[in-house]
Amino acid sequence: MNQSFFPVDPKIESLIARAEAKASRQFAAIDETADYNAQKVLAAFIKHRVSEPMFAGTTGYGYNDMGRETLDAVLAEVFGCEDALIRHNFVSGTHALTVALFGVLRPGDRILSITGRPYDTLEEVVGLRGEGHGSLKEWGVSFEMLDLAEDGHIDWARLPDAVKGARVVYIQRSRGYSLRPSVTVAEIERAAALVKAVDPSIILMVDNCYGEFVEQREPTEAGADLIVGSLIKNPGGGIARTGGYIAGRQDLVELCAHRLTAPGVGKEVGCTLGESRNMFLGLFLAPTVVAAALKTAVLAAAACEELGYAVTPRWDEPRTDIIQAVTLGDEAALVAFCQGMQKGAPIDAYVTPEPWDMPGYESPVIMAAGAFTMGASIELSADAPIRPPYAAWMQGGLTYPSGKVGVKLALQSMLEKKVFELE
Repeated sequence: MNQSFFPVDPKIESLIARAEAKASRQFAAIDETADYNAQKVLAAFIKHRVSEPMFAGTTGYGYNDMGRETLDAVLAEVFGCEDALIRHNFVSGTHALTVALFGVLRPGDRILSITGRPYDTLEEVVGLRGEGHGSLKEWGVSFEMLDLAEDGHIDWARLPDAVKGARVVYIQRSRGYSLRPSVTVAEIERAAALVKAVDPSIILMVDNCYGEFVEQREPTEAGADLIVGSLIKNPGGGIARTGGYIAGRQDLVELCAHRLTAPGVGKEVGCTLGESRNMFLGLFLAPTVVAAALKTAVLAAAACEELGYAVTPRWDEPRTDIIQAVTLGDEAALVAFCQGMQKGAPIDAYVTPEPWDMPGYESPVIMAAGAFTMGASIELSADAPIRPPYAAWMQGGLTYPSGKVGVKLALQSMLEKKVFELE
């Protein structure tokens, strides 16, 4: 029974059907990766004897919280590393990254980003802009960038000399608000080998946001010393209500724990307030939720490319994160796309997003994000700074059917506003 619940032009329905058929091989590959990662997560749950009493949570200091300690062990197992710090106390991915950087760096140290300029919200943390407020720069930590090569990838030729003297070599796996390619796990492995050949004591740290469970390996399985991410993105599976994680070498995770709580206390405290169940369940669901988001991104790329828009990655390119960038060319098209995406949200679909001066961002930003958890990027959303090249960065989709509707309505909004015409 083909019943349409949404006012979508038949020509757009046909466009989506063509895009879906074209991407069938990519969908099969996504399902294969999801199957592998789901089994990996299940095996970790079973190995570490996850049980219902762990969901109860603690209050106060949270001493001897069995759920908290087991969840750390499960995440470390899944990511193939020594230790993990997964907490609802992290208010965002940027917060988790900040704790990690302040945890392992000391005055006089140097950070080198080998993926160019970092994401907007980290710029004030490292002291690239803003009024300080306790940035790393104020604490005597310097930040430098190795520009990307002309093809948008890490500049492998210049990397060995550039990393000399660095305490932390920093990789932002995802593209952020740029059109560069995201960094694959294989590229992270190559970077790790080059960095360690120069100086084994250098800490290779990866901002893993948007990348978890997209590939069958995580950066910690490819030589990264620390990876950091947000639970309202991939690893929270749309269930975790807040939080983030730091994972990797045990000694470095311990330093980060002492920064999050207090020196001498570290991981031994931190009540869970009943959030453990959400984090366990979200992690369990994450591989299949990430697969839904990836299919939504591939569909959007295939449809928008047929309409003549530049997309990155292309619909048939390998993926290492859930983000899909669509270059729309001007502000009107960008706003129409995001407003249409909002109409397909399960929450606040009636709201019309408009550009605004969002804290932490350099330019006005428009965000289409009707989510069960505010700001959850694993739920279908589309956002963009209002600046050239007027690209929308789309990500998420808790289920593929709902993600597909969001893509249809984004294109329908553009059609109604005469951004493009269909024959």
